[in-house]
Amino acid sequence: MLKLEHQTLNDRAYGALKQELISGGFSPGQSLVIRKLAETFGISTTPIREALQRLVAERLLEMRNNRSIIVPLLSAPAFEELTRIRIAVEGLAGEMAASRIGESGLVDIQVTLAGMQRAIEADDARAYLSLNEAFHFAIYQQAGAPILLNMIRDLWGRVGPYLKLLMQADRYIPRSNDAHRKIVAALEEGDGSAVRASIEQDIAAAAAVLSQNLRSPD
Repeated sequence: MLKLEHQTLNDRAYGALKQELISGGFSPGQSLVIRKLAETFGISTTPIREALQRLVAERLLEMRNNRSIIVPLLSAPAFEELTRIRIAVEGLAGEMAASRIGESGLVDIQVTLAGMQRAIEADDARAYLSLNEAFHFAIYQQAGAPILLNMIRDLWGRVGPYLKLLMQADRYIPRSNDAHRKIVAALEEGDGSAVRASIEQDIAAAAAVLSQNLRSPD
């Protein structure tokens, strides 16, 4: 985690903590200790506390009866609902991006895809997950739909803590780039429907693996 500069610290702390959720920097059920987070980011406890409270209000974090703050554990029904919503909105963003993406944007995505393949071959889960996030959001940003993009970020904030579990699934890893290659091929053809279908396939395949690691509501 990078040290934060002194500039609107409340917003910067909020953005940094939310990014940790999106990127899988926190684990499901993890308790977040204000003082430790403040030390990690090199700032006082006040902006961290306010950022955590903001994330609790958005239900990206959960406050327990003892006032501790944790990364929520998703029930199977909640995860299924999130998956269905992700399929709808991320598929839409991909379809919109297909008609807007330029040559430089496409090259960046192709390079990221190649990096993901190298990470798989090197068994580097951390690099793969970082590149996977970069790959998806590079596409969604091309949609030119900031409201939609913010919705997707919120959804990833809920599911992000579970994504590292993907790389523990032996049956998923060898095929984890299959849908990504289809997405890139469809972007190269400017085929929005095919981009959408491949993104839907990608999310569904990952969700099928992750759903096996969910805790019951109790």
